[in-house]
Amino acid sequence: MIAYVGIGANLGDARANVLDALARLDAYPGCRVVQASSCWRTAPVDASGDDYINAVAAVDTERDAQVLLAALMDIEQAHGRERPYRNAPRTLDLDLLLAGDAVIDTPALIVPHPRMHARAFVLAPLLEIAPDIVIPGLGRAADYLPGVMDQAIVKLD
Repeated sequence: MIAYVGIGANLGDARANVLDALARLDAYPGCRVVQASSCWRTAPVDASGDDYINAVAAVDTERDAQVLLAALMDIEQAHGRERPYRNAPRTLDLDLLLAGDAVIDTPALIVPHPRMHARAFVLAPLLEIAPDIVIPGLGRAADYLPGVMDQAIVKLD
């Protein structure tokens, strides 16, 4: 399956953390990064702290969504991710946005990511690598981009 992973960081060398996350994800057993967006600088949304560096990766994986989520959390922990409070600044944040065309709603995982269509820092990099992608249950991701253009975002690469 092709899964899409949102990557963000705003503590430490955020850009290096994003790039390292891509490398770790590509090296994870059963996963291969087949495409990665540019890095994008974004202002925090519903959070505080420095601007974020964000990207989205398309991952070809034989892992199911729960196992992939565990891998993402392992990579976050390798970067010293702490969760002192909701939306705290972070060294690395990895979100499973889409897992093929699966719709998952469990206490531990919701896919498609429930706020992905309302975040420029997800939509812009996602559409860069998958311009025709459809969000299961919602429709074309591109249809949501005009609604988030008021959120500050700048392509870096």
